[in-house]
Amino acid sequence: MLNLERLRTLDALARHGSVSGAAAGLHVTTSAVSQQMSKLEREVGQQLLAKNGRGVRLTDAGRLLADHAARILSQVELAQSDLEAQRGQVVGELRMSAFPTAARGLFPTAVAALRAEHPGLRVRTQELEPEQGVAGVVRGDIDMAVVLDWYNKPLPLPEGLVKASLLDDPADVAVPVSHPLADRHEVDLDEFAEDDWITWMEGEFCHEWLMFTLRAKGIEPRIAHRAEEHHTQLALVAAGLGVCVAPRLGRGPVPEGVSTVPVRQRVRRHVYAVWRADADRRPSIRASVGALQAAGAAVG
Repeated sequence: MLNLERLRTLDALARHGSVSGAAAGLHVTTSAVSQQMSKLEREVGQQLLAKNGRGVRLTDAGRLLADHAARILSQVELAQSDLEAQRGQVVGELRMSAFPTAARGLFPTAVAALRAEHPGLRVRTQELEPEQGVAGVVRGDIDMAVVLDWYNKPLPLPEGLVKASLLDDPADVAVPVSHPLADRHEVDLDEFAEDDWITWMEGEFCHEWLMFTLRAKGIEPRIAHRAEEHHTQLALVAAGLGVCVAPRLGRGPVPEGVSTVPVRQRVRRHVYAVWRADADRRPSIRASVGALQAAGAAVG
């Protein structure tokens, strides 16, 4: 009979494309992955991996068995979900990710509530950008990801995921207090056409949204500085080095020397949780969504 853990290792290899990637996704060593694959090859009596330069690739037999492994593991997830649903208890382990401001703005309240209400549930969290969180859910590395859409730019989601809204997060423009628009009650983004912008890293979803939005208004933004953390961006604004978009979720106190001005067009991020459809009946998923929604309501 095929060993489930070895099939899980093969599935991870197929999804990650390398032994090191599979090891990282499974939280084991590369030698453990190699040992499991050697045992699986002996078990099936066929070669499943072949050398490919410095790495490995799946053979035809390996790809065939990997396809079956993915379906088998999905059925196992469904079985676990149904058993949890029948038992009706919020227990076990739940792995969640969130983009940084959501992790700061939602996780402390939500996870503390889950610990108090469901002591049999072990919650593990990590910060991941939205695209990485979605990929982790699809791969099965995490159970739930907190992600976002911008009001005019949705985040692409693959099939097989379920989503639940958590909150709408307004965004302001953060400017130095000496800026001519610092005392305005509202602003339009195109009023900053001549300003230096402080933005996120190249390729990040929020950065791509900013470029998309400003270019749609006929503005080619001058990117002066890039920083992953909003607190770093605001520190650069406080130093008079540019302006940035400052969502309110997880923002915390604004540094001295910074003024935040609402955007007239109601710029908002839609924050929501996603998880795999085959885990939809798990009580731990439902409890975690409820805790996140309660934390989001408290922020609002």
